[in-house]
Amino acid sequence: MAENLNLFTSTQEVVKEALNKLGYDEAMYELLKEPLRLLKVRIPVKMDDGTTQVFTGYRAQHSDAVGPTKGGVRFHPMVSEDEVKALSMWMTLKCGIVDLPYGGGKGGIICDPRQMSMGELERLSRGYVRAISQIVGPTKDIPAPDVFTNAQIMAWMMDEYSRMDEFNSPGFITGKPLVLGGSKGRDRATAEGVTIVIQEAAKKRNIDIKGARVVIQGFGNAGSFLAKFMSDLGAKVIGISDAYGALHDPNGLDIDYLLDRRDSFGTVTTLFENTITNQELLELDCDILVPAAIENQITAENAHNIKATIVVEAANGPTTSEATKILTERGILLVPDVLASAGGVTVSYFEWVQNNMGYYWEEEEVQEKLYKKMVDSFEAVYTTATTRNIDMRLAAYMVGVRRTAEASRFRGWV
Repeated sequence: MAENLNLFTSTQEVVKEALNKLGYDEAMYELLKEPLRLLKVRIPVKMDDGTTQVFTGYRAQHSDAVGPTKGGVRFHPMVSEDEVKALSMWMTLKCGIVDLPYGGGKGGIICDPRQMSMGELERLSRGYVRAISQIVGPTKDIPAPDVFTNAQIMAWMMDEYSRMDEFNSPGFITGKPLVLGGSKGRDRATAEGVTIVIQEAAKKRNIDIKGARVVIQGFGNAGSFLAKFMSDLGAKVIGISDAYGALHDPNGLDIDYLLDRRDSFGTVTTLFENTITNQELLELDCDILVPAAIENQITAENAHNIKATIVVEAANGPTTSEATKILTERGILLVPDVLASAGGVTVSYFEWVQNNMGYYWEEEEVQEKLYKKMVDSFEAVYTTATTRNIDMRLAAYMVGVRRTAEASRFRGWV
């Protein structure tokens, strides 16, 4: 059978299997296999040279059965309708796994922010909010940062929404600067969540984090924070990569030095001569492998060559379903993306809660609450996988989709 590399259809396949295992009928799958809403918008932006360029944007809302939808907005040349739909479904699963009162949402604009000025990015960000304003808001759908978007872009979007709403609405969006109602610890939350599940997974495999050999593919926001956290815990980060290549040192890389040298897009390998390929990086002999870059990196082609004991997905969809089967059969513990990278949405939820009550927590409190959520969620998924004798991905989908299915049933939708 040909391997399914389409994120949307492969997500649908696992959701279908999870609902079957939970005993739901075809009607529930029909409801949850596509987002409830998908808005496609055209955004005219006056460019610095005086011309007008029209950008295409999307906002998908997978399900609001449990509560408002929640999910990031990415600015990327490869954004597509299918990708946004798949990612909104993943957000539903993530929110279900960490037990948040949200459904999944996702947005994106087809653009290359690396080729745009600050002024152009601001006009695009504000134009997007105006275009989707009817379907978003603190009680409807709450955006957040994603690929190539950051706290500054969130600030512009919040300001635009507040102007339209005619009062300050910090709860409209998360991932904001602290001074505008952001939460302490939000910028590092995804990597903190991944670090917590790596520690939990290591316990299950009797691996001591101190001295453990770790390979991280990707050196962007999640990957670089993660490399720092792992090296601070005493692990040996023996390999990292960015879009241009990878670095390997069996004795451990100097992470602080690399963080110091990288540019704002997480690029650092161009400064070195003896680099290896991303493919070689994935197949290095190590204890823990963390794909933190892009989708479809571990496939049926290379899954047999993976030498890690534990694979933790910090990126979205880095392992195909075929590869998941191969890794599980080989006894490798695979911690799926919908669980591993749920730290970001968890602290986004904390930010929204703080905005709603107008009272803000210290970083220790945020970390404590995040730690509890991630440990409980890992345990729930791991227990489901072992008692039902299934892989961790299917177990995570079962835990993740259960809340939305139950809420849809109680509402009388199915």
